[in-house]
Amino acid sequence: MPTNLDNTANNILPIRSNRIVLGSSSSYRRELLSRLGLPFEVITPDIDETAFAGEAPETTALRLAQEKARAISLRLLPPGALIIGSDQVATLDGEQIGKPGNHENALRQLQKMRGRRVIFHTALCLWDSTGSEPVIQTENVQTFVSFRDLPDHELDAYLRIEQPYDCAGSAKNEGLGVAILEKIESSDPTALTGLPLIALSTMLRQRGVTFFAKQQ
Repeated sequence: MPTNLDNTANNILPIRSNRIVLGSSSSYRRELLSRLGLPFEVITPDIDETAFAGEAPETTALRLAQEKARAISLRLLPPGALIIGSDQVATLDGEQIGKPGNHENALRQLQKMRGRRVIFHTALCLWDSTGSEPVIQTENVQTFVSFRDLPDHELDAYLRIEQPYDCAGSAKNEGLGVAILEKIESSDPTALTGLPLIALSTMLRQRGVTFFAKQQ
């Protein structure tokens, strides 16, 4: 794995050793990580998130999660940090379902998914650059989401209220979108929102992070 740093002046970001860095532009992931009560910084990775031709959805998610973390690692000076990268890909019948971007695309997504069971692959990477060589942990958490078989006018009304156009699958399960779902099945309840905190907590513990201070 790469260990050299990009020393271009415009790309170097100073950071104290052993800090936690979230490599993401997502406000949802930022809010989720804050629940752990750990100090962290947020840096937006600048990578191409296009899936490769013929790439399996879970492979895409895992690759992008790792590329996000790696991109941040190359911009840190000094390099000692625990860097979190995450990516999510939704699939139906093997076809990737991305962020809709607008109302029309979102409505088409919901029409296609209604009455169906959709798989959300939420990939997580923890990149530890505190040593001479990076230590990299990855995991793909699957969430199975069953959508209600709702008529067009309800789907349209939901979208106009919540406008979840930046969410893969066009539904915010942490908001009103839960009303268009029948069932959510996952070993990690926050994975669907974008950051699997159970898996992340395990990874952080394995790198020596303490969550609960000893009471005096």
